[in-house]
Order: sequence, then structure tokens, then C-alpha cells
Amino acid sequence: MRLACAYRAAFKKDVLIDLVGYRRHGHNEGDEPMYTQPTRTAAIRKHPTVPQVWASRLVSEGVMSADDAAQVERSVSQRYADIHARFKQSLLGSEKHAPWPADTVEAAPTPVVTSVRPERLHFVNESLLQWPADFAVNPRLAKQLERRRETMGEQGGIEWGHAEALAFGSLILDGMSVRITGQDAERGTFSHRHSVLNDVNTGRKYAPLANLPGAKGAFEVYNSALSETAVLAFEYGYSVVATDTLTLWEAQFGDFVNVAQPIIDQFIVADRAKWGQDSGLVMLLPHGYEGQGPEHSSARLERFLQLCAEGNMTVAYCSTPAQYFHLLRRQALRAPRRPLICMQPKSLLRLPQAASKLDDLVHGGFQSVIDDPIASQHRDEVRRIVFCAGKVYYD
Repeated sequence: MRLACAYRAAFKKDVLIDLVGYRRHGHNEGDEPMYTQPTRTAAIRKHPTVPQVWASRLVSEGVMSADDAAQVERSVSQRYADIHARFKQSLLGSEKHAPWPADTVEAAPTPVVTSVRPERLHFVNESLLQWPADFAVNPRLAKQLERRRETMGEQGGIEWGHAEALAFGSLILDGMSVRITGQDAERGTFSHRHSVLNDVNTGRKYAPLANLPGAKGAFEVYNSALSETAVLAFEYGYSVVATDTLTLWEAQFGDFVNVAQPIIDQFIVADRAKWGQDSGLVMLLPHGYEGQGPEHSSARLERFLQLCAEGNMTVAYCSTPAQYFHLLRRQALRAPRRPLICMQPKSLLRLPQAASKLDDLVHGGFQSVIDDPIASQHRDEVRRIVFCAGKVYYD
């Protein structure tokens, strides 16, 4: 390297260094590299190890004696052995880190109250419609947000993004933090969330949920890089450790989740079986054929259903904002924690027929099956039952 640097400095020419890296073992410790690379493997085995090379240099320079070098090597090796032994011992009888028993029959999750008092929801709603006096919200957006005050009345009209904000706010008031990431998480892919407002004059940002009066929990939202694998992996790990946080990852379009398939297969689906971990991660996957076409239409619902086994996760496809509200609160409050895969709508986000009323959030909870209000008035005439979810019902 010194020669190469000196040559480049003296002659202003490029230098090519043929640096050969190697591993002393094969692909793994049990592999036999002599089968395919006999000459190189033979040379590697004759070459002294890195500790041996370094110890030899220290001895030759008089820094330490050969006995001292040998003692250091024994001491370090023994330290590693002791750490390994303590780790193995810590796993004995540990339910937290031990693999989840294959024959474990898990009891049904303890029911939790997901409804919220009306005065509390009104407080959240009013708080989310407040921002600093010197903050200029986009006029068009301000009108959209102002309508959220009207929809809290008897006429209803609570849309998807509104129900989500009320769910987040109610959780934060109760001490549960909320964290959401995704490629367009602040605004929402379909401009339905607007959890972060931008001053039209200065570009300054303001997040009402992060400034909720009396909040006991925190709110975090991040627009992430276009790297589904990296971000989903990080959020999975975050959800395992941060048990007091509702952690959500939103794909810009549900199709994009295929880039993160290894994280789904290796961790989210098999977190208990393979790692003995519990995760409450929520995956929000926009799903539907409205607009954009190929690679922007399907979250591959069938794939997640095929991966369901032994209570490893929940897959949901809500049909109303109220259902989504109760689902989010249930996910944050229930035990044991399990990942939630939630198909998100597109046209239903603002569809008047799909909107909910405040009463739907104040009473009841998540409904596994919603009766058809029209058919319920003519039960004697029903001859066939069709089960559906989401946009199919409204079509």
C-alpha cells in the first residue's frame, strides 16, 4: 500500500492492487473447501493466523515475550468460552428466549375495550385541529380538516384517515406511543393521513399528534427510504423491544411488500417458532385495483393467508373506518402481542357509503362479521349468503 501511494504521488498514475481476501474455513466451519479449491486452501492452511502474525511481530519488536503473547491468547479464548457458557446457561428455563413449543395451545386473546368515551374523542379531534398561530396550513387542506369537526356530529361521515387519527390520539392520551414509517407515511399514499402539516410559506413542519395536550405517549412518523427490506426489518425489531408502542409500517402500495418477503418469512411469520419473540408490528398494505395498474394493485392477500398457522399473526381487511379504529386499538392493547397484516383500501378512504359515525367508535368493538343492514330487514327472503370484505361489498 505504501508503494502504491508513493507511486501515485510521484507519477500521477493509477495503481491496481490485487488484494486477495480469504476465509480460513469453507462456506461454514463444516464445509471442506479442498474439494473445489485445493491449491488455495493448502496455501491458506500453511499461512499463520492473524493472532499468530500479530503476536510474532510484537515479540520480534520486543513489545512482549512469547510467553506473554501465549498467555494473552489463552486469556481471550477463555473469556469467549466463559461468555458462551453463561449465555447457554441463561437460556435454560428461560421462557422469553426459548423457542415457542410446537404443541402449545394458546388461549384466546383476552378481550379488550376498544370503544372510547365521546368527550375524549371530541377532545382529541379538537386538539388535532389546532396549530400555532403563525403557522399557515394549505387552505385546501385546512378545509378538509375542518370537515372533521362536522363529521363528529349525528350525521357522521368519519373517513378512514380521520378514524385512524382518533385511534392514535386516544392511545397516546392513555400512554401508548405510536410510531409509523413508510415511503409516504406523513401524508399517506392517497393523501388521507396528513399527520404532518407543512407551512405553505416557510415549509415548517408541525405534527398535531406529537403536540396533543396531556399526552402520556409519544407520536413519531417518518417518511422512509425506498427500501422495504431495510425499513420493515428495523420496524420489526423495534416492535419486539418497544412493547409500549404501536409500531406500524405502511407500504406505499401493497405490491411493494414483495421486496421485503425475506423479513416476512423469516421473522414476522415465524417470530415465535424460530426466535421465541413476540411482535405487535402492524403492516398497512394498500390493496385494490383502483388506478395505477400492474405492481400497484394487489398486496397479495392470498400469500398472507397461506402463511397463517398456529395463531402466528392476524390478517384483516376492514370494510369501515370504525372497524379500522377498533382494530388499531385492539392491536395496541391486547395480549399476547401478534403481528397484524391489514389490507388498506383506496376508493373507500373517502367513500360516503363507507363512512362511520361517532357512535360506532363510542360503542362496540371490532366485528368479525358485519350483518348486511338491507338483508336484515328481509331475513325470510334470504336464500344465499355471500361473504365479502372491503370494496367488494360496496360494489
